[in-house]
Order: sequence, then C-alpha cells, then structure tokens
Amino acid sequence: MIDAPLSQTVAVLIATRGRPAILKTVLALVAAQTRVPDRIVVAATEEADVVGLDLASGVTVTFGPAGLTRQRNRAMATAAGVDLLIFFDDDFLPSRFWVERVLAAFASHPTLVALTGAVLADGIKSAGITPEAGLAMLAKRDGSTLETSALQDGIGPYGCNMAFRASAIAGLRFDERLPLYGWLEDADFGALAAQRGMVARAEDLWGIHLGHKPGRVSGKRLGYSQIVNPIYLARKGTVPIGFAAKLMTKNIAANALRSLVPEPWIDRAGRLRGNLVGLADILRGRVTPERAAEL
Repeated sequence: MIDAPLSQTVAVLIATRGRPAILKTVLALVAAQTRVPDRIVVAATEEADVVGLDLASGVTVTFGPAGLTRQRNRAMATAAGVDLLIFFDDDFLPSRFWVERVLAAFASHPTLVALTGAVLADGIKSAGITPEAGLAMLAKRDGSTLETSALQDGIGPYGCNMAFRASAIAGLRFDERLPLYGWLEDADFGALAAQRGMVARAEDLWGIHLGHKPGRVSGKRLGYSQIVNPIYLARKGTVPIGFAAKLMTKNIAANALRSLVPEPWIDRAGRLRGNLVGLADILRGRVTPERAAEL
C-alpha cells in the first residue's frame, strides 16, 4: 500500500555559512510552501550565520564544525524520524509547490529513493544571480500553468535541491572526508542511494540557484578538490573512472586557458595552482581529499 502524500512527514534541511540575508529569503520561501514541511533544520557553524533571522516556530538551528558534508550529516541526525528529507542549498530558491510535489512523487513511486528538480537558472555558471532577479524568475514560473511530467529515471541528485526517502537511505552519511564545499558529495551520496532504489529528476520541481559567490572556498582549495575528489570517489566506487578522468581533464583545461583572461568572479589562477598540487599528490600516491582544507 502506498501512503498518501499528506500522511508523509517531511523535513527541509539547509546547511549554511556566512549568508544570513540570503538564508532569510530561502526560509521565507520554505515557510510559504503549499505544503509546509513538518520540520526545518538549519545546520550553521556560528551565531553569525543566522544573525538577524526571525526563526519561526518549527525551525531548528544546530551549530557545529564547518564543511558541507558535516553540516548535512548533523541536519539529518537532527531530523531523524521523518519520512522524507529535502536538502536545499542556502542560496536555492524553491518553487512554492516543491514540497507538495515531491511528496506526491514519492507516494506514487514506491521504489523511488532520490529525486532532484530542474534548475531554471544556475548562478554557479555565471557571476551569480541576485535574490531580486531570482525571485522574479521564480514568481513568473510559479504563476504559469502547472503540468506534471514523467520522472527522468537514472539522473542522480544535484546538491542544491534534492530529496530522499529516509527509510531507503538509513545508515548512509555524506562522506566527511570531502571537506569545505564538498565537490561531488552529491554524486557520491546519490550513487550510494542508487544502490537501494530509483534515482530520478522531475521537471515539475523547479527553482533558482543563485550561485552566491561570497563565502565560497578559495580557488586553490577548490582546484585541489577538482582533481583529488574524483580520483578518491573513483577508488571508492561511487564515480566511474572514465567520468572522473573526463571531469579532471575538463577542469584543468578550463582553468589553464581561462587563467589568461579570467572571469572576474572566478579565481582561475588559484584553481590551476590547486589542480597542479592535486596532480602532484596523486602522482605520489597521496589521495587525501581532506588536504584541501589545509591549503
């Protein structure tokens, strides 16, 4: 028997650091969902992360060490007992139908383990999107005709917006050896989830990823993770070696070429230095993704 969507309990989990103003906007959108989540957990690193926020009833804030994987694991532990876990980045603006529709999808597909939505605009690929622009795009899409669509089977979760059936991922944790921003932590966790059931993407779940730049990791640290994390995960078995090699080659080439005339919002020279340090470590047989935090 498939449980009705309304009988399922759901928690929205948000890892945050250094973005209280944008987090406030995200929390307002979560509170305005057509199906309000049963729990909202914010995993922060210090009081400054949530300063000035009017934390409404039902919002739980937990503090602890920084690092996306660590913070997500704390949030999961805090939300233990719910049926569905939704992860939003602290700069992801979800459609007001997101929770309602994800609950319906899981109720309709008993083998579904992980579901990710469509990103209408992703500021990670540009200088970033302002909250005002993001909200305008979101309002326009939310105001259009809603059409349900078939799930796209086999597409793993994208970390800025993803949901999991809690019972199906019992015992799984985000790999805390992937420090700082994580880099491929969603691919790793999604591959583990895929061993337990269906993973998919739904086009009728949408949102805007602002790609807010302040507060992100240094270019050198990210560059190191771009090289070492794929090899680490390939050895672990959650990322195909061919995919890892292609991704590494693509990142090195992009950083080398664009470092000549870099984008103002990307530290290409720093990323390239990190790439080279990572390659040197791999050639020495040192595959330790946590070293990125020491650079």
